[in-house]
Amino acid sequence: MGPSLIFWAIFVLPFIAFFAWLIWQDKRRRKTGLIVLAVTVIGCIVYLYWQLHRQ
Repeated sequence: MGPSLIFWAIFVLPFIAFFAWLIWQDKRRRKTGLIVLAVTVIGCIVYLYWQLHRQ
């Protein structure tokens, strides 16, 4: 569990923050981009938990 939290803290959270900032810069498509980012992140989390509990 520890390495997983370190991975999330070092790689995933800054990656999501960078993309959120990048999307926020486009004023015309801001809402659509943030929705797509949120759906992607939620989908990845659901997939990871599904894989973890399937084993």
